[in-house]
Amino acid sequence: MNLLTPEQIVAAQKANLETLFGLTGKAFEGMEKLVELNLQVVKSTIAEGQENAQRVLSAKDAQELLALQASLTQPVAEKVLSYGRHLYEIASATQAEFARVAEAQYEDQNRKVQSLVDNVAKNAPAGSETAVAVIKSAITAANTTYETVHKATKQAVEIAESNFNAATAAASKAAAQASRSASAKKAV
Repeated sequence: MNLLTPEQIVAAQKANLETLFGLTGKAFEGMEKLVELNLQVVKSTIAEGQENAQRVLSAKDAQELLALQASLTQPVAEKVLSYGRHLYEIASATQAEFARVAEAQYEDQNRKVQSLVDNVAKNAPAGSETAVAVIKSAITAANTTYETVHKATKQAVEIAESNFNAATAAASKAAAQASRSASAKKAV
């Protein structure tokens, strides 16, 4: 008994290639965004480094140098946090696209398996109802397990995102506080 025709095999191969090339394109888009982000960071770091070096060299005394150093703390911390946010957004968007494709592939394969089982059940010899019921039960159990894992994974991603946002807010607050402390010490 042949389960797939040559046309179905060719169509499946074609669909798999399209999916592969689509995912490869999304991966390259993510890499392009990452390279672009890193180039922006390097360019701005070089320009700011040059500007800050000029400001340091033009400081007239130690107190002015300390004040300059204190004023640079918060912007640097904010830039590091911003870089982390952008990096997270790029990774998150790329991962979401991969997850979307994986879910679509899973649903498509699930429909095909269900159709195959239904077809086998129609053409099964008398007395094989128990075997077909066991297969259907196994498929249902696998689908339930998948859905449970999928929901748990989604919750874990949401928790991780929430924790990332909380950590970013706390780090930003700490940087601002450190900058204010340094400015207050300078004033004393």
